[in-house]
Amino acid sequence: MTAGASPGDVRHEFDVAAAAVQAALDAGARYADARLMHRRSESMAARNGVVEALSQIESTGLGIRALVGSSWGFAAVPDPTDATARGIGAQATAIAAASAQVPGPKVRLLGAPAVTDSWSSTCEKDPFAVPLAAKAELLSGVTQTMREHGADLAEASYDLWFTDKWFVSSEGHRIHQRIIESGAGMNATSIGENESQRRSYPSVRGQFGTAGWELIERQDLPGNAARIAEESRALLTAPRCPAGETTLILGSEQMALQIHESVGHAVELDRILGWEAAFAGTSWLDLSQLGSLKFGSDLMTITADATLPGALGSFGYDDEGSPATPVDIVRNGVWTGVLAGRDSAAVAGLDYAGAVRADGYARLPMVRMTNVGLLPGESSLDDMIAATDDGIFMDTNRSWSIDDRRLNFQFGCEIGYEIKNGKRGRMLRNPTYTGISPRFWGSMDMTGDRDHWVFWGTPNCGKGQPGQIGHTGHPSVPARFAGVRVGVTG
Repeated sequence: MTAGASPGDVRHEFDVAAAAVQAALDAGARYADARLMHRRSESMAARNGVVEALSQIESTGLGIRALVGSSWGFAAVPDPTDATARGIGAQATAIAAASAQVPGPKVRLLGAPAVTDSWSSTCEKDPFAVPLAAKAELLSGVTQTMREHGADLAEASYDLWFTDKWFVSSEGHRIHQRIIESGAGMNATSIGENESQRRSYPSVRGQFGTAGWELIERQDLPGNAARIAEESRALLTAPRCPAGETTLILGSEQMALQIHESVGHAVELDRILGWEAAFAGTSWLDLSQLGSLKFGSDLMTITADATLPGALGSFGYDDEGSPATPVDIVRNGVWTGVLAGRDSAAVAGLDYAGAVRADGYARLPMVRMTNVGLLPGESSLDDMIAATDDGIFMDTNRSWSIDDRRLNFQFGCEIGYEIKNGKRGRMLRNPTYTGISPRFWGSMDMTGDRDHWVFWGTPNCGKGQPGQIGHTGHPSVPARFAGVRVGVTG
C-alpha cells in the first residue's frame, strides 16, 4: 500500500464508527464519539556505515468515548467489524456508567459545530514509495562520512508515519483526515580520555513535519555529516563553558525545546486544572491570572497554531472534531491562552478548544500541544551577536531538567561559542544555563526575524498513563536573554 492508499471504502469506515456511536447511545450515553484509524509506520537506523534496524508496522482499529453523567468511558478494538464496533460502543458506556457512580460534577462540553469534511496534509514525494535501498544508502553513507571525519560513533535514522482516520460523533460530525509525517536526523560522537562529545543535525531529535520525503531531502544530511563529526571531535579539547551571569543567545533549535518545556506543557489546561500530572507534572499558572499575568518581555508572543502548513503539530480537526484554529498563548508578554479540550474549556469558561489528540486508536484523547511557537521579531542572529559585548551562544539540546510545575529549569546544549565585542569567538564545551520561567522570558531583549523562523518538530513528547507519544511542532527563532546564569554543573 502506498501512503496515499486507503484500507477500504470511506463510506464503510464511517459506517463502522457510526455503529459504535449508536450502540453507545442505545446503552445510555448522552454523548459519544468514535475514531477509526489506519496507521502505517516505517523507521530505519544505521550505525558506523551499517544499517542495523528496520521496522515496518501497520494497524487498524477503532476507539470510542462515551459520556455518562460525570464520567467518560473508553473502549477500543483492532480490525473492527460492525458487530465488534457495536460491542465496544456498549462497553464504553458501561465503563462510563460505572465511573459515574462516584459523585462528581456533570461534564459539560464546549460546543463544536457538526461538520462533514475531509483534510489532508501536503506531500510532494511519497516517503513510502522511496526504495528501501535508497534510504539505506542515505543513512549508511552519512554515518560512514562522519566516521571518516573523526567520529567514533556515527548514527542516523528516519521515521515515517501515514495515518488515515475517520471521526464520527453523536452530534453529527463525519470527518476524514489523511496525514503523512516524515523526519530524519544524525549524530556524531567523539570519545576522549575523560568524556565524550556529541553533535547532532538538524537537531538532537532530527527534523520532522507533516510532509513527505522532500522534507528529509531538504535537510541535506550528506552535506552536513563531515561538519558535525569535526565539531564533535573539536569539542573534546574546547574550553569549558565559564560559570556566572551573562548575556545568552539561543539558537532556534534550543529555543524550540525551551518553548516546549517551559511554555507548552505549562499551558496545557488539564495540567492547570489538576486533572493531569503524569510525566511533566502540573503547572505554576493560575487561571485567575489568564489575561493579566506577565509571562515574559514585550517581545514574547507565542501562539498555538495547528493550521501551519508542514509543521508537525498541524491537522484539520483535532480528535474531538474541533477545527484547527490559531490561539494566542502569550501576546506581547502577557499570558492570554491555553491548550484546551471541549470539557476543560467548558470548566474554564473559554470559547475555544481544538487541542485534543490521541496516540492511536487504543488511547483516550487528551490535551496535547499543537504548534506552540515563538513569532518572529526584527533581528538577525548576526544582529544579536553584533549587539553583544560579552556573552555566550548556545544551540542543540543535550540535556534538560525542569520541576513538576514547569517553573525552575536547567538545560545543557551540545555546543557553545564565546561572544566578545560583538563577534563570535572560541568554541565552548558542555554549555549549560538555568532560570525561572517568567524571569527568564522577561529577560528576552532580541528575537530573530522571519528569515530565521524554523518549524521544528518534536516526535516524542510523552504524556499520560498509559503513556502516549505526541507529535508536536515548535516554530522558533534565535533569541537573546540578559543576565542569565550559565555554566551550572550541579
